[in-house]
Amino acid sequence: MLKKETINFLNLVAANNNREWFAANKNLHEEAKEDLFPFIAKLIKELSAIDPQYSSATEPKKALMRIYRDVRFSKNKDPYKKNFGIAFDVKGYGPNTPSYYLHIQPANCFFGVGFWQPEASVLKQIREEIDYSSEEFLKVIKEEKFNKTYKLSDEDKLKKAPKGYEIDHPQIDFLKLKSFIAIYPIPESEFLKPTIVDKLINAFVAVQPFVLFLRKATDANVD
Repeated sequence: MLKKETINFLNLVAANNNREWFAANKNLHEEAKEDLFPFIAKLIKELSAIDPQYSSATEPKKALMRIYRDVRFSKNKDPYKKNFGIAFDVKGYGPNTPSYYLHIQPANCFFGVGFWQPEASVLKQIREEIDYSSEEFLKVIKEEKFNKTYKLSDEDKLKKAPKGYEIDHPQIDFLKLKSFIAIYPIPESEFLKPTIVDKLINAFVAVQPFVLFLRKATDANVD
């Protein structure tokens, strides 16, 4: 579980997103990180016990993403993120490997698993696997544990059928997707309770068939 002050820090950043305030309150950022590291360490231990491709030797400091934004190509020039992002990178992590990501932000906390806007070659592989193995894919996403926990994001999708597929394809709604991400929304209040680690352990277990399907599609099964 996390301290209430850790979540409150993000509210303060959102209300004071400038370098002057952050410099004067850098101690709050350090305190928040020190609260996050033991929490992340517990999740690393549990995830590595569930997914053999995730290393238990991962350092919490490396899993926690920087709060500083890259504003070079963005119209939004706020220098700081309004969230804490935790990336759990598996062996062989790269553009053809599904990933785990925990997003902690007031009123917008979630655990996401899969591919966000993968490159064209990877997207093609996933679509082909859904086409060839439709029954297996439907079994994965309709499985009770997965269905109760996750929603397959449909925010990023084509308006028309992708090249090579007919609009009346039985799985066209999935084939139109440009991202393949299973989302588990989590109320921020859950992070303040001792049960949050158990909730995430259950989420890790429930999403494994989805991860394995994506790894199979993209040949991302690393020894």
